[in-house]
Amino acid sequence: DLNQGHWVGGGNLGPCIGQPLFPSCIQLGEMLFVKTALIFAGLLLEYATVGELASLCQIRGSPEFPVLSKEGDVIIGGAFSIHSKISPPSLFFTERPAAYKCTNINLREFRFAQTMIFAIEEINKNKDLLPNITVGYRIYDNCASTLSSMRAVMALMNGDELTLGNSCSGQSAVHAIIGESESSSTIVLSRTAGPFQIPVISHSATCECLSNRKEYPSFFRTIVSDLYQSRALAQLVKRFGWNWVGAVNSDNDYGNNGMAIFLSAAKEEGICVEYTEKFDRAETEKLVKVIEVIKKSTARVIVGFLSHVEMNNLLELLSLHNITGRQFIGVEAWITADSLVTPTSFSVLGGALGFAVQKTNISGLEDFLVRDFWKTTLQCHDTTSEKVLKTCKENLDFVGLKGHDDDLEKLRYPSNIYKAIYAVAHSIHTIMKCSGGQGCNKAVDIKPWEVVEALKHVNFTMKNGENVWFDQTGAAVNRYELVNWQLGSDGSFQFKPVGYYDASLPSDQRFYLNTEAIIWPGGGKELPNSVCSESCRPGTHKVLQRGRPVCCFDCIPCAAGEFSNTTDANDCKKCPKAYWSNQKRDACLPKNIEFLSFNEVMGKILVIFSMFGLLLTLIVAILYLINKDTPLVKANNSELSFLLLFSLSLCFLCSLTFIGKPTEWSCKLRHTAFGITFVLCISCILGKTIVVLMAFKATLPGNDMMKWFGPAQQRLTVLFFTFIQVIICILWIMINPPVPYKNMNYYIERIILECALGSPVGFWAVLGYIAILALLCFVLAFLARKLPDSFNEAKHITFSMLIFCAVWLTFIPAYVSSPGNLTVVVEIFAILASSYGILFCIFAPKCYILVLKPELNTRKHLLGKTR
Repeated sequence: DLNQGHWVGGGNLGPCIGQPLFPSCIQLGEMLFVKTALIFAGLLLEYATVGELASLCQIRGSPEFPVLSKEGDVIIGGAFSIHSKISPPSLFFTERPAAYKCTNINLREFRFAQTMIFAIEEINKNKDLLPNITVGYRIYDNCASTLSSMRAVMALMNGDELTLGNSCSGQSAVHAIIGESESSSTIVLSRTAGPFQIPVISHSATCECLSNRKEYPSFFRTIVSDLYQSRALAQLVKRFGWNWVGAVNSDNDYGNNGMAIFLSAAKEEGICVEYTEKFDRAETEKLVKVIEVIKKSTARVIVGFLSHVEMNNLLELLSLHNITGRQFIGVEAWITADSLVTPTSFSVLGGALGFAVQKTNISGLEDFLVRDFWKTTLQCHDTTSEKVLKTCKENLDFVGLKGHDDDLEKLRYPSNIYKAIYAVAHSIHTIMKCSGGQGCNKAVDIKPWEVVEALKHVNFTMKNGENVWFDQTGAAVNRYELVNWQLGSDGSFQFKPVGYYDASLPSDQRFYLNTEAIIWPGGGKELPNSVCSESCRPGTHKVLQRGRPVCCFDCIPCAAGEFSNTTDANDCKKCPKAYWSNQKRDACLPKNIEFLSFNEVMGKILVIFSMFGLLLTLIVAILYLINKDTPLVKANNSELSFLLLFSLSLCFLCSLTFIGKPTEWSCKLRHTAFGITFVLCISCILGKTIVVLMAFKATLPGNDMMKWFGPAQQRLTVLFFTFIQVIICILWIMINPPVPYKNMNYYIERIILECALGSPVGFWAVLGYIAILALLCFVLAFLARKLPDSFNEAKHITFSMLIFCAVWLTFIPAYVSSPGNLTVVVEIFAILASSYGILFCIFAPKCYILVLKPELNTRKHLLGKTR
């Protein structure tokens, strides 16, 4: 408030509000003051202008004119990138900017415009579809620029008239718009035309973002959304076993949305992406960085979700750096772009695979593109006359394209444009209630929003039998063709179909692929490999490398006892308890069952010792039998001696029952036979010891004890002691007998087949009873060791029992601590050692006299009568 000298109002002035206009506050509010003044001045100017032109609606700036146009009752707009490059003017802000200059004609986009005109002309000739209605067109060139797209859509809605009269609420200049080719430009088109409910039908904008009906309620397209293409790309990569790929996309709505869907689908399919790079067509520095990343990468497969222009820029640098041998996976935007194919580019992209719009043959289109268009539309049928050339509607740069028909067989998108035009025509047919006989009701004022509603319900069949309709997202259900860049036999470049992806089919039937028809980079038939780590063979498992994607791993062999029978197993599985992994660790085999066999070395050695002991026992028995009437044999109780030799024979033989595969009967036999035979043996020795003691007592005057311990009592004593052991063994077998047992505790890689004791009490009762008899025998023999020499057998019995006890005392800890088969070996060794000890200690001295010193085998010598 300059009058009062104070600051008023808000904004960023803070504490200066209500204060005098001191310099500090003036400096603080300088910028706000300037801005406010400018806005206020602008409002005054605008008010004055509106007042002057209140009675007139006038266009601001210069109008945009279409490159191709025709008037009609119904106007369909079109926007195509007929030129692919735009040069912005210099901006000095001192004069009105000059118009943008467009260069580099894009033949493919020019064909799109021609196709649109062809379809409209065909409809105008059709007496059934719109019999008395003329369809016109306005086709604009956006020069592959979103800025030009905005100018084009404003021109399509407003027209090119300088003034509209007294009202600015006029109707749109077009009833529908066909375009554009790129998603970003189509988004500009749809966002601008959407609030006015003008339908936009694209033939190649595939961005999934355009499926949002809330943001784009009046958008339609005659092509499949990238949602299907991106997923199909992931499935294609997965089909060939590539799990290590690079990804490059355009830095725009088309590339970013499509790549996002692909990355998500790739993750679900287990595909790892080494790098994801993006660039815009104007970002040269970023493109150079992308080239460096590709050169350094190890991925041999590159997924290029690029627009046609970005792909062309990338291809130029790839060719310049001679980066070849990569397998490119492309999208519909560039995979069939004829302008990309040159001998130089084919060295980079040869063998490329990608999804393309399916080709559809449109009758009459080829003749129109080559001849009729130039005669009727541009009137350039005679380029030799200078006068005729001036009548080409100032489109002389198109004349160079006259007669170009090399790419006609490669056209794919024209069918989508053709369907879009017919969809609009059928919608107008419905709105104007046309009929073949009566024509259309021209009194109907067609509103754009009516066309939108009619398009939602349109459903018709083309001349080629293809059905056209739009789903709930505004897209036409279609299928992609999988094409392969190949070199023909005549040296021509071909986009050869090698499969298809049909989004309308069930998920398990959508993908068809003919791998035999594919030519890979370099012209070979061998499938290229692109993995971060080679697959882990069965018998190994994956271990992820730290800090790297899940596709990068090391293959570690499975541990012993574990296996993996699949490729790229995440973990090894443990074999069942009775199984063990084979050497390759890819399967489980039954564990080797081990037992003390007659065929192994230890078994043979023990058999030899057992048989040798039996042989010695038989020799001694025969020697005793031969000398049974001699004083030496008679003096040592020949009956008990023979019974002892018999029991020793059984002891040597019972060791054989411990060798061989354990069975139910062998397990019962080996322990009971061992217990009974050794008790029989010790009982005989005990009987001999008692006889020695009784015989000595009988020599004393008045002592007749020998009559109470005669031969009959000796037999009964042996039988009694043996019978007790028999009872113990029977109880053991009846209650809890020894049984075969697969012992898997000692060794994890093999099974020890042994005899489980059943009842440990029974086993230790058998051993304990033998120990008691042996100890009793040892004590009695020890007491009789100093008897006269004629009865010196007590000394031998003492030594034999000493050896017997020593063997079995060491047996107990050895038996408990020995693993596996060694327990059986220890038990056999104890049996043989104690048997040999008894045999040698008791019978060796007697045999020595019988064989080598027969002169000592006399009664006088035994009675001590001789020296």
